[in-house]
Amino acid sequence: MSSQLFAPLTLGKTELKNRIVMAPMTRNRATNNVPNEMMAVYYGQRAEAGLIITEGTSPSPNGLGYPRIPGCFNAEQAAGWKLVTEAVHAKGGKIFLQIMHTGRVSHPDNLPAGGRVLAPSAVEMSQTLMYVDGKDQQSIPLPTPMTIGDITDAVAEYANCAQLAIDAGFDGVELHAANGYLLEQFLHPGSNKRDDQFGGNLENRLRFVRNVIEAVVARIGGDRVGIRVSPYGVFNETGAFDDVDATHVRLAEICNESGLVYLHVVDHEGMGAPPVPEEIKTKLRKTFKGILIQSGNYDAVKAGVDIEVGKGELVAFGRPFISNPDLVSRFRGARQLQLPEQETFYTPGPVGYIDYPVLPV
Repeated sequence: MSSQLFAPLTLGKTELKNRIVMAPMTRNRATNNVPNEMMAVYYGQRAEAGLIITEGTSPSPNGLGYPRIPGCFNAEQAAGWKLVTEAVHAKGGKIFLQIMHTGRVSHPDNLPAGGRVLAPSAVEMSQTLMYVDGKDQQSIPLPTPMTIGDITDAVAEYANCAQLAIDAGFDGVELHAANGYLLEQFLHPGSNKRDDQFGGNLENRLRFVRNVIEAVVARIGGDRVGIRVSPYGVFNETGAFDDVDATHVRLAEICNESGLVYLHVVDHEGMGAPPVPEEIKTKLRKTFKGILIQSGNYDAVKAGVDIEVGKGELVAFGRPFISNPDLVSRFRGARQLQLPEQETFYTPGPVGYIDYPVLPV
């Protein structure tokens, strides 16, 4: 196994002790959308990772589309997240908050009072259901198209969320522009049917994401901001489109212009999605000047090889971190991994969350 996997790396203002990233994973354990002590235990248990990226966290009451996901848009939520950052830092770890506005991937019953299901355009999600506590799976309603005022407010919400994250002790933030959530909804012509400055041609479809990037960078600095993308991803009714390569290469250029510290590329082939072509991964590698995070069905050996040959500087692991809090130690010792229990991925409570055992030292 390559020693590069365990080598330190400087990520903007943050010194990482290894190249292993804990990928963002929704776990649905927040209480009334507020992070809690159990979440602090969960993240603290996994602080061996060079970098932890949290589960998707909403910058707005309108972005809390799933049940029990956390927000970071008020003081109570920021105080809850401070429990998490303190637990991770106490064990020598580093942690970024993933900012995720669900946009049209939502149900009104999962939103607080006054929350709205917003999207670039009124495009139906016809193949996707949304779980609601006490009501099981529900059809997703037609979203409300965002006005220019809504867009302006949303940009400000991202910036405010980033500031609250830094105030809560996070080392940085990741903007979630992947998997069919709000930022990608603007990028994708299937969900963005606008005919104003935020829709139509490539530059217009990128405008909202650009505005969010620039606002967040202005607030906390580009060396504390990364972004996640999923070209060719099919999650939440997205999929390939005519200028998908050009869109993501141009987005990488915008990230360069704004000084973003990393680009995180998603490949869900291991979860049954179509493979992401190597061509677009190579284009993004050549275009983006910062740190590249690769993710998708990696094991320790493949991760080490891809770091050695320069495909990326960091590699993210998702489900292995759920069932192996000590994943880094297991990789280092070539020890067997525990398999996760999928039925407890999204259930409330500690079972399948903070009760996976670690190996004796």
